[in-house]
Amino acid sequence: MKKAMLLMIAAMMLVGTAACTNEGTSSVQETQATTEATEATTEETTEATTEAETEAETEAETEAETEAETEAGGEDATEEQQGGAAATGDTIGQTLLADFQAKAADESMNCQILADEILKNPVIQFGPATMPVEPGLLTGFDNAEIKGFKEGVMFAPMIGSIAFVGYVFELEEGTDGAAFMQTLKDNANPRWNICVEAEETVVEQVGNKVFFLMCPKAIEG
Repeated sequence: MKKAMLLMIAAMMLVGTAACTNEGTSSVQETQATTEATEATTEETTEATTEAETEAETEAETEAETEAETEAGGEDATEEQQGGAAATGDTIGQTLLADFQAKAADESMNCQILADEILKNPVIQFGPATMPVEPGLLTGFDNAEIKGFKEGVMFAPMIGSIAFVGYVFELEEGTDGAAFMQTLKDNANPRWNICVEAEETVVEQVGNKVFFLMCPKAIEG
């Protein structure tokens, strides 16, 4: 009888031990599963946060670069419209004079073509017009007659009260260029337009062509 009871107690102890072992194993497995899930969640959250931060930083840098380029482009466009005069410090008269000097060396250009080419300069901030002229009374010289040229073209704004008038002359053979330019200077009236007054007068000769201009030093765009 005692032996039987001892056997039953031993059997019960074995069953209990097996149950504890199973529960321990189950607990370990559950703990491992929980740890793995937590690590996976943490890794996904970290990756998502890193990607979001990277995208935000990239977008911010791109926008900043785009704005800087746009502003730089705007500044370049403004300088281009002024024909580079703002960048170099040259006045309108000096800018157009340099253009004349560069183009007048081409003897194939007559006065009309030369005037048209000069008026393409971006420093011209108005709608220009040209007109052939003959020796005699010319705009800008009051009552003095301008003679000694065989071809002449006047250029000026089509409309608007801008103190701007210019000429390209081709001298007659035998005309003293220095004396001709002095006549232009002596008789030029910067207030020929009454309402406004020219700020500079430019006169120059290249070959048998003479360039004359009365104008403001700058024109607001």
